[in-house]
Amino acid sequence: MHRAGISFSIVGHAAWAPGLGTPDEWSAWAAAPWPIPAEGEPGVRAMPAMQRRRLGQLGKMALDVAYQALGEHAGVPTVFCSRHGETARAIALLDDLAHGVPLSPTAFGMSVHNANAGMFSIARGDRANHIALAAGSGTLEHAVIEACGLLADGEPMVLLVACECPLPDMFAPFADRAEEPHAFAWLMARDGGERLALDWTAADADEPHGGMPGTLEVLRFFAGGAAQLERVAGRRRWRWSRGAHGA
Repeated sequence: MHRAGISFSIVGHAAWAPGLGTPDEWSAWAAAPWPIPAEGEPGVRAMPAMQRRRLGQLGKMALDVAYQALGEHAGVPTVFCSRHGETARAIALLDDLAHGVPLSPTAFGMSVHNANAGMFSIARGDRANHIALAAGSGTLEHAVIEACGLLADGEPMVLLVACECPLPDMFAPFADRAEEPHAFAWLMARDGGERLALDWTAADADEPHGGMPGTLEVLRFFAGGAAQLERVAGRRRWRWSRGAHGA
């Protein structure tokens, strides 16, 4: 069966979740994962207070790691990805609509999938291209492919930001796994830094229900220093590995 693949380098990275912020904390979690608390958010001190106040938990986590991983670089395109996005905001808007309550323009603007990417661009005054992507259980892998496409088109670096929050309780009967709040960012380049490879092939069936959310699985692989991770998502069998493609 044909297997496709890409490889890239990570030249900067950051991750945050309630109770987890430093590399040592993430390494300890990766060695023996424990449930991440649902409550808590980072300070996002790099962002002006006016914009910061508009962010929810998902946005604060995403932009906190984005600022950390990007550092002083400017003009770097970004790929933001989240399987579910600002679902809680969207449900609150629909509830208001059902009860005849006037909708808040600010709440609506912050509920769309590219809101946090736009806020990051506005706050930094950076007009670089940004993309917001959702692709089901394989969201992260498709975001990495998108980022590598930008690198192949000649961009020297691309910032990838992945983030998730728990779903509202009303979605519990439909959820295939329990989401935990977390975000991480990779500053990706064609070479230099730590080398990762991603290969994929078709899978006969989708992933089983339960288990760790996909972005956390990959974050555990990265933070824990494992040589390889294989997972099934979106009817694809994805293989993550350290080193050059094909190694």
